Amino acid sequence: MANVPTTDLVVLYENEAWQRPLFDVLDQRGISYAKYDLKSAAFGGHEVPNARLYFNQASPSAYVRGRSRVVPYTLALLRNLEIQGAKVLNGYDVFAFELSKSAQIAQLNELGIDHPRSIMFNDVEALSGRDDLVFPAMLKPEQGGSGARMHKVDSLEELRSLLDGQPGLWEPDQLLLLQEYLPHDPEVGIVRMEFLGSELLYAMRVVTHGRYNLCPSEACNPADGGGEGEACAIPAVEAEPVEFYPFQELPAEALEAGKKIVESAKMDVAGIEYLETPDSRRVFYDINANSNLRRPIGEAFGFDPFERVADFLERSL
Repeated sequence: MANVPTTDLVVLYENEAWQRPLFDVLDQRGISYAKYDLKSAAFGGHEVPNARLYFNQASPSAYVRGRSRVVPYTLALLRNLEIQGAKVLNGYDVFAFELSKSAQIAQLNELGIDHPRSIMFNDVEALSGRDDLVFPAMLKPEQGGSGARMHKVDSLEELRSLLDGQPGLWEPDQLLLLQEYLPHDPEVGIVRMEFLGSELLYAMRVVTHGRYNLCPSEACNPADGGGEGEACAIPAVEAEPVEFYPFQELPAEALEAGKKIVESAKMDVAGIEYLETPDSRRVFYDINANSNLRRPIGEAFGFDPFERVADFLERSL
């Protein structure tokens, strides 16, 4: 028999700096909620569910902050909650999808949406003799997050040397991707669309200046241009700070593709990224479920994005 709910909402999280703006709004509204810190936690199968709604805000990048146990714990908790009938936003299947770049590539391929050509491998020598290797290429972890452990490589020999010298790049799951390198105009940047349900919240252009950590949270990339904050724990690079701009002219085709991704993966909250290449390809390359919002961008569209998330949570209740 399911436990009687003791609160309306539980927010599962690992990085409080990302969640603080949402917590502030929930406090102001007087919503009955509890914080569930995934960094140090325990649960019994007889103890959950005990809330009307769970909102999963765990991040695949927890391991780069020294929290490698967060992801397996979260998966176990989400599965337990759902088996016992709990209502979970961005639950087990969505979180598992976010953890797997290879699954995202398969989904984009199935939907007929342009995506980077990718090869998954667990041994660099397994790449030898393949006739579809194209360099330069991007090395990425299967479970990424916040631009962690990404490297541009120009040859198989460079890849082999990189992995020999930095075996930690195989962590956390011993699976890597060699992905098509996609040039784009650095002055134009990439586009990130934020969704609540299947509805667009806003779109923004992100000018990278060569950085890989494009986390939208002001805790990672402060609005004052002060460089990367401490919340993401990704080593800074010698480049200008990432710039974020509201993007009013989102092409209808890009929005349609974003909605297809969100709906096909049954995501409740999502951040979808694409870039445009010099040869006019619009390539979707990253799908995020832990969607860190950026208040100044929402305000440029006339609203506070965290208020919109609170509205969404209240509707879900």
